[in-house]
Amino acid sequence: MSHDITPKDAEDKLWKAIEDSRFGMLSLDQPGEHAQPMTAFCERVTGSLWFFTYRDSDLAREAGEGGMAAMFSFISKDQKVFACMAGRLHIHDDEGRKARFWNPVVAAWYPEGRDDPRVCLMHMKLEDARVWISEAGPIRFSYEIAKANLTDSRPDVGAQADIRFQ
Repeated sequence: MSHDITPKDAEDKLWKAIEDSRFGMLSLDQPGEHAQPMTAFCERVTGSLWFFTYRDSDLAREAGEGGMAAMFSFISKDQKVFACMAGRLHIHDDEGRKARFWNPVVAAWYPEGRDDPRVCLMHMKLEDARVWISEAGPIRFSYEIAKANLTDSRPDVGAQADIRFQ
């Protein structure tokens, strides 16, 4: 990917894509940890992601109240935004956010409801991210692949930016 994109533009596209898709893979950034699928609720203004889980889940137990380094990998449903985000993950129960983020999809995973004492919110305060943006549709992608193979060059299908969150 060779086009330039400003970190601000990449960040705007990332937030919009997460708001639209929400699903990604979350892991603690330590040896032996495997990422697991999670639904992210984002807050642009705080540079944060929020996740529902059970208090006795691996992530909640290991991250706890004090927090641990974590990674959230994301691919938008239209496959135009790819990102790996780093930050600190910790349990942060907030009844207002629980109420705001709770929806029928979340409720399906927690049959005892949001008032179940085992249900908690995990907060990931983002520090940085690497984002790849591809506006190439299938025809342009195919063209770039064919051109690269014929000319011994790399395909030009998008842009990359590094983001630092405040």
